[in-house]
Formats: sequence, C-alpha cells, structure tokens
Amino acid sequence: MNFDTTKFTGKTILITGGAGAVGGNLVRALDALDTKKIIILDNLSSSYNWNIPKSPKIQFIHGDILNDENLKWAFRDKPQIIYHLAAHFANQNSVDSPEKDLLVNGLGILKVLQYAQLVNAERFVYSSSGCGVYGLDSKMPFEEHDISIHLHTPYQVTKLLGELYTNYFHNMYDLPVVNARFFNSFGPGEVPGKYRNVIPNFFYWAMKGLPLPITGDGTETRDWTYVGDIVNGLLAMGVKDEAIGEAFNLGAGKEQRVIDMANAVNRLTGNEAGIHFTQRRDWDVKTRLLSCIDKSRKNLEYAPAMEFSNGLEKTHEWFVRNWDNIQNSAEFS
Repeated sequence: MNFDTTKFTGKTILITGGAGAVGGNLVRALDALDTKKIIILDNLSSSYNWNIPKSPKIQFIHGDILNDENLKWAFRDKPQIIYHLAAHFANQNSVDSPEKDLLVNGLGILKVLQYAQLVNAERFVYSSSGCGVYGLDSKMPFEEHDISIHLHTPYQVTKLLGELYTNYFHNMYDLPVVNARFFNSFGPGEVPGKYRNVIPNFFYWAMKGLPLPITGDGTETRDWTYVGDIVNGLLAMGVKDEAIGEAFNLGAGKEQRVIDMANAVNRLTGNEAGIHFTQRRDWDVKTRLLSCIDKSRKNLEYAPAMEFSNGLEKTHEWFVRNWDNIQNSAEFS
C-alpha cells in the first residue's frame, strides 16, 4: 500500500456485506491497522458464519440493510467510514429475481446512504460493478467516463442506479462518496454456489472430479482481479481526498481467456475430467472485458501486484484448507 494508512487510526468503520469474499478480506486488512472498531452488517444470504473474521475489534450484526432496526444498531456508534458492499448478486440471480434485485440494490443503498448522512460520515465507498456499468457501446479498455445505459441484466441496471444515488447524495448533501467499480474479483474467501463467480465454482467442480462447463467457446476474456488488490484499492478510497466524488476501476488491467483459466484450475487440482462447452446465456453478451486503471493508478496509487497464476494458486490453497466447510456450504440447485 502506497498511501498513509494512519488515517484509519481510531476510526469506527461499518462494512455492509462484510461477511462476503471482498468484505471479509477488507475486514481482515482493516483489523490489522490501528482502527478502533469494525462493524459488519450482513444477512448471510451468500456468506457463512465460519468465514467471518474474528477479532476483539470486530462486531458482527446478523441483519439486513432493508431493516431499519438493524441499520440503527449498525450506525449506533456513528461510523466515520462506510463501505457499502451488500448487494443482491449477481447477473443470473437478478434475471431470476428482478424485484428482489431492485429492492436490495436500489432501496437498500438509499437507506444506507440516508443513515450515513445522518451520522455525518467522513467517507462512503460503494461497490459498483465494472462488469456492469460498461456496455457494448463502451470502448475497451473501459474508462470511467464511458458508462452505458444500454444494459442487459437487472443487476447491471441497479449497480448503475447505486452510483446515481451516491452521486446524488454527494451533490445534494456533500456526502463524501467514492464509487468502486470491481472487475471479476477472485481469491480466497468466496464460497461456490449457484449464483457465485466462475472461479470458485470451477475449483469446486474440479476438486470433485467433474468437467468444467464453459459457456461459449472459451476464447472469451475476463479481467480477473485478485481480491487483495481490490482491498488495497478500497483502503485508498477510504482515506484519499482525491477519491471523493469520483468513480474508479479496480481491475487488473489484463485480459485472461476463460479456457486458459479452466485448464489452469484442472492442473492445480489434478482434475482429469477436462472441460465441456455449453450455450452462452442470453444476457452474456460481452465476449471481452478489460479495464483501464490509469485513473486509479494516478489518484489512488493503485498498483495491482498479484499475477493471475499466483492468485489461482492461493485460491486453491484456501479451498484445500477449508474444503469441509465449503462442501457443507456450497449451494447448487
């Protein structure tokens, strides 16, 4: 980290969705700093008790961002920094449940922003989606100014809606907001499941000796970004004045082919079942994803350091260490 982490000293920090993969890694990073208190508000809809960081400074509230009593409890200590990571995730889930997606990702962020304004929060960092707010009409590598309104899933729509709400609170009430656009986060901490990301699901299936299903022909690319690099970007967003009122891509700035990732997962796990190809989903129209991270490098001193192959190795190690819990928790229909 190339910025002054002492600005977190003595701070009380609230992380909605803090029991998830990105949230859990962020909590651990903040716990290692001289913070006063870290509050996690999470309904465990896509996370699990065994995966929540434990520390005397950490308070876990099993609650929902749509529940005012839960929110009052979470904001009781007037957190100075709020990371809003809670979300109805992800694309296919939003297609299957568009009303719930709007409720959680729309009304949910509005409620959290209102409470943040009431306690005069020093910083509000929102986890948007670089894979969502850019469209087919956006030029690659995606730059922060080139968002699209021609989107293909409710999740993409509500992630953009969240940015519109944060910008409104910044413009109307001077709430110091930052919009973080994640690109294909992966790494330790993400439990596989029906609506989870492809890398944890591939590790799960490979460790069970199953062939890995690729939707498309495998030449599709993604900008997979190691969770530790994303956490470093989020930490910078929490304290750097240059970040206020801005949106930033948190990606690796590199393309990786899906078929290469699948083959790497099979090699790491010793899976001999190989791969098989399936039809691309109707909403899955982006065959390439690549972020431009020049703005993040300049303003956040953001410097993704994890090589993709090393990140896959660390993810596999986490799966091996936690295999029993993962098998008991993974939810597939």
